[in-house]
Amino acid sequence: MEVNKTQHSQFIKTEAKRLGFLSCGISKAGFLEEEAPRLEKWLKNNAHGEMRYMENHFDKRLDPTKLVEGSKSVISLLLNYYPSEIQNPESYQLSKYAYGTDYHFVIKDKLKELLQSIQDEIGDVHGRAFVDSAPVLDKAWAAKSGLGWIGKHSNLLTQQIGSFYFIAELIIDLDLEYDYATTDHCGTCTACIDACPTEAITEPYVVDGSKCISYFTIELKENIPLDFKGQFDDWMFGCDICQDVCPWNKFSKAHSEPLFNPHPELLDMTKKDWEEITKDTFNKVFKKSAVKRTKFDGLERNIKFLKE
Repeated sequence: MEVNKTQHSQFIKTEAKRLGFLSCGISKAGFLEEEAPRLEKWLKNNAHGEMRYMENHFDKRLDPTKLVEGSKSVISLLLNYYPSEIQNPESYQLSKYAYGTDYHFVIKDKLKELLQSIQDEIGDVHGRAFVDSAPVLDKAWAAKSGLGWIGKHSNLLTQQIGSFYFIAELIIDLDLEYDYATTDHCGTCTACIDACPTEAITEPYVVDGSKCISYFTIELKENIPLDFKGQFDDWMFGCDICQDVCPWNKFSKAHSEPLFNPHPELLDMTKKDWEEITKDTFNKVFKKSAVKRTKFDGLERNIKFLKE
């Protein structure tokens, strides 16, 4: 049986690589003991702002066996999105993850293929794929599976490739060989804390989501509070500051996923182009993009907030 576990785990990791994932780690499905008090405190401090959905499914969020019946293993996967070219630095900025096709679609397809391969190879295996759209603590599982450590900016970090990647999970009802957590390599560095213009990283490893530029420009549906005027450093959708300044991201390498390449017009757009953007241009440039989440009106609101 142990031999099978080893073979099955090896097969899954080889398949993940074939599908373009950066890395794959496996953990035993169960209650995330260390995360429970942390999540409770974070919610109590209202660090989720208007993201009320974070309060839902507290138990499921901490225990995948409550989310996927009969689940035994959590397979965590990383997919690189670091672009080979970035936007005009004089322009309003989008978070790099949103340059191309919405990652939810890209990764979901890869996960479905991975599950299918597992079923073809191993047999009657059931499970569910998750891409940041269900109550799963992605970063905690990725860290538990040895894919990196959670940095002071609360993103997953690896020494080899930094942090510009998506995290996804396949939760299945198959016993596998489990990986071990890695060590923290942030040391005494506080680059991310020092660089955050809205002081959203309130202490090392704790981000007040309700002060984060990504929260204001994507999640918040009401008007952006005026107290934050002049603190957004030209970010109109998301924000990469804490990742951009992280020394480990010197090791980021460009992705090789054609679907993550930006629309040709996107990189050269100037502030004036963004200020005059029409609904048609928005729909053309962001046809299948994650930017659709904020909608045309939301992006217009953000640009207006930066411009005024």
